Amino acid sequence: MGHLSLLARHSPHAHHARGPRPEGNPVFSAPAVSARPSDAQAGHAARGRAARTGRTSGRGRGVFRPVAALVLSGLVTAAATLAGAGVAAADDSGRHQGGAAAVLDGLKTFDNAVLRMPGENGAPARTQELPAGLFEMTVDGGGKLKTYCIDLHNPTQDQAKYLETPWAETSLGANRNAGKIRWILQHSYPQVDDLAALAEAAGTGPLTERTAAAGTQVAIWRYSDGADVTASDKHAEKLADWLQKSARNVAEPRASLTLEPAAVSGRAGERLGPVTVRTDADQVSVAPPVDAAASGITVTDEKGTPVTSAGDGARLYFDVPEASADGSASLTVQTTTSVPVGRAFAGTTRTQTQILAGSSESTVSARATATWSETGPAPALTARKNCAAGGVDITAANRGDGPFTFELGGTEHTVAAGATETVTLPVAEDQAYDFTITGPGGFRKSFTGVLDCATSGSVIAAGDDLPADEDSGINAQSARDSLPASTGTATSGLEGDLAATGGSSTTPMIAALAVGFLVVGGGTLFVLRRKEAAGQPGA
Repeated sequence: MGHLSLLARHSPHAHHARGPRPEGNPVFSAPAVSARPSDAQAGHAARGRAARTGRTSGRGRGVFRPVAALVLSGLVTAAATLAGAGVAAADDSGRHQGGAAAVLDGLKTFDNAVLRMPGENGAPARTQELPAGLFEMTVDGGGKLKTYCIDLHNPTQDQAKYLETPWAETSLGANRNAGKIRWILQHSYPQVDDLAALAEAAGTGPLTERTAAAGTQVAIWRYSDGADVTASDKHAEKLADWLQKSARNVAEPRASLTLEPAAVSGRAGERLGPVTVRTDADQVSVAPPVDAAASGITVTDEKGTPVTSAGDGARLYFDVPEASADGSASLTVQTTTSVPVGRAFAGTTRTQTQILAGSSESTVSARATATWSETGPAPALTARKNCAAGGVDITAANRGDGPFTFELGGTEHTVAAGATETVTLPVAEDQAYDFTITGPGGFRKSFTGVLDCATSGSVIAAGDDLPADEDSGINAQSARDSLPASTGTATSGLEGDLAATGGSSTTPMIAALAVGFLVVGGGTLFVLRRKEAAGQPGA
């Protein structure tokens, strides 16, 4: 009897509604604002007095259920072995659920701020100087983003990759003031680039790009992290106070581009779907499967007409020829648009979560996958972070003609034909995970990521005995330095169906899944085994 396996790797180094089209100035219509020479000098000076610690006390972190143990790195090789030689390399790459993907270029426009932290065990309160301002990112496929930090105590990774992410999958999901942060973004720099008008409205006195960025970041930190932080410049501090007091809750912006759902399934000879386009752009291009000419698979609308473009709300289908062997295929949608202000950006490694302050016209994309089988269950598997539950939601939609049974965490679940069920797998906060589902015929689907749902604790442990010239410092950011602690080790990112469609190839799971927990040395191995439809124990 064949086997279906799921390997889960947990890295010990990881810590990890719709609304109107965004309004405001195109912040990249002119050359991007960078720190002046004096800024660079200030950055070097700040690095000279940087604190020699990156430890966190855990203040502000949510407490989630931990997974049993950390896995041995050798399991990565085991996953590849079980998958079989027929698995295409492209299937392992994983794509995020949709929208913009970008690489962090660093902090570009900033001034100084002072963070105050309460002492512990009778120790006096501590203060620490740090830079505050705008980051920039380069978008995959073209485009630039400007962002602010919403995760003060978490370090950034040099050249970290970021994915456009729903608020619910970040610390914003549980933050009742998340909408106020978006209001601040809409009413301050760089969306308001007339600094004289901004200064007049806020009653601050003269503002520069640097002090406007610093004041805006300080106001955001007060809501994102509950931080006791002030801008060093008096005009920037007045701006921060005005923004904090004036802010009102506004709705989360819609995604720039997503496909819902990211995976569908059914029988050959049918149109599989629908997959609904959600975008703030006027139109997106639709690319069929790469082997469409050979396989005969087309992407159509509800009437069965092949399509090459679509708008918001369009329903797309995979038209699979009746003679097709069991397998899978993917479609991709893409466009160029301005990403809505207020969209969250989460790293694929443990790195500061960011929030969008401005966007040029940027490339955004999304992918959906269809899987089909001749008989039995036809499951479509997706997954995403569930910050409220402290884990990963694994969703199985069964579009076959037989029940789909699987066991997770000691509980057996059966998804009837035509039904859908979601099960949450607990994952510790800041924990990296890497799930690979493999099966007969080269079936493979991977889910990797870092559960980063809460803001971090204090960067200076109370009682640290630092020299006087370093006690106020923090590991300052220049164009590519992190804020506020030293850069950590990169780990597997949040991709696959967690924020992605994942990778699939050929034959789907024929009968059922069973998940068992096997502790191997320092790791946890999840094993899914096939069962016969008649209910026989899996081999």
